Amino acid sequence: MSDNVGTPPESAHTPQRPAESDERVPFRAVTLFVSLLVGIVLVGALSYVFPAGADSVGAELLVDRNTRIFPYPFTIQNVMWLGFCVAGGELVVRHFTGRREGEQIYLGLLPEDDETILHKRDLTPIYERVVESDPERRYLLQRLLTGALLQFRNSGSVDQVNSMINVSLELYQHEIELRYNMLRYVIWLIPTLGFIGTVLGIAFAMRSAGVMFAGASIMEGTIGPEMMEQLTGDLGVAFYTTLLALLQSAVLMFVMHVMQGKEEGALNRIGQYCLNNLSNRLHEERSPGPR
Repeated sequence: MSDNVGTPPESAHTPQRPAESDERVPFRAVTLFVSLLVGIVLVGALSYVFPAGADSVGAELLVDRNTRIFPYPFTIQNVMWLGFCVAGGELVVRHFTGRREGEQIYLGLLPEDDETILHKRDLTPIYERVVESDPERRYLLQRLLTGALLQFRNSGSVDQVNSMINVSLELYQHEIELRYNMLRYVIWLIPTLGFIGTVLGIAFAMRSAGVMFAGASIMEGTIGPEMMEQLTGDLGVAFYTTLLALLQSAVLMFVMHVMQGKEEGALNRIGQYCLNNLSNRLHEERSPGPR
């Protein structure tokens, strides 16, 4: 067996792909389509449960069924439900990604007993096993191990391997943060839509109030209870959009933090796995000094 790690295949010299490789684009596209479909079905179900004219808080809060501002079903609430389902689909993607990343440490790529010491000559089969398990470099563990093994082959220094692992873990941490950018935007967008609905609702209610008061003044009449009920109803619908948006964003934010915590926990386990089973086992061969 050679004293050096086997010469890496040609693909190992190419830049390592991030975990979100082209292979996963179809899965994300399908997830987005399914999420939109689920959102449309959900809006339809809510519209069926709360038909037009239904005098209930649910009809006004969930779908703005009796809207006088927007042509139904193009209401602020329904758009928010679509955004909510799209964010839910992205959370599903993040869940499966984090689970697959965490499962890689159970492939047995490194020795896990308490006695094995790794010399340079022992790393060739490990390198081949790592490349075989993930030829596309999609997973963080395989990317980290590939870099660490090549670093030890080139330098023979355990300190440099540890430094390389630490730098890589920081980069992967930043990569995980970037994966949540679009999700954070959608979670921010939902309350923004709610506030827009509130502003439009208040503006519409104030305009209706001006027409009511002007008509009452011309007719020298008084503002009847029906007119006041209509005015307060318009104002109530205006605030329902913000209430629903805050509830949706609270749910999404909680689930997002849970999913991100799982991905970061998987990254921490990967780093600990590499430290325990690779860098702590490497035998650094030192050249003999002058006599």
